[in-house]
Amino acid sequence: MNNSIKIKPHHFIDIITSFSKDKILLTPHPYGHRVHSISKRIINDMNLISEIELGSDNICQPCIHNIKGTCDDTIGTSYRPKAPHLKRDWNLIIDKRWCERLKIKQGDKITILKFCNLLKENLNNITEIYKEVPKEKTIERENNLKKGLKKYLDLNVEYIDETT
Repeated sequence: MNNSIKIKPHHFIDIITSFSKDKILLTPHPYGHRVHSISKRIINDMNLISEIELGSDNICQPCIHNIKGTCDDTIGTSYRPKAPHLKRDWNLIIDKRWCERLKIKQGDKITILKFCNLLKENLNNITEIYKEVPKEKTIERENNLKKGLKKYLDLNVEYIDETT
């Protein structure tokens, strides 16, 4: 198996944030994307190389909404009314802000451990990254990301793989 993954910053951050929960459920999603299998690789290998991708990454590739490398999915804007309606536009905004915060860019290759350490060092007031989201939601996200980072870095992540 290849010892690297192409990943959008927000996908990585969402996976680490999910570690704040007591259990990680690693089952395939109806859209067909690879969050479950990429999460498993991240859980199992802190030395896995992550290549920063702002377009279609390894999670997106098999998704039913990935049309020739472009996401056609939409997102509800009920809790982020100022955000774009198209998921690809919203994700690109967030990914560019994370890249700026972490001083990374398209094509950079870093280990999962280094990615986590960059997050840990730069995880303060992420309301600047999620400007379009109500502050209380972003504070909750930041707290869960901090918890997820701690659990991951302490190697206390418990997960369920229902695909084996």
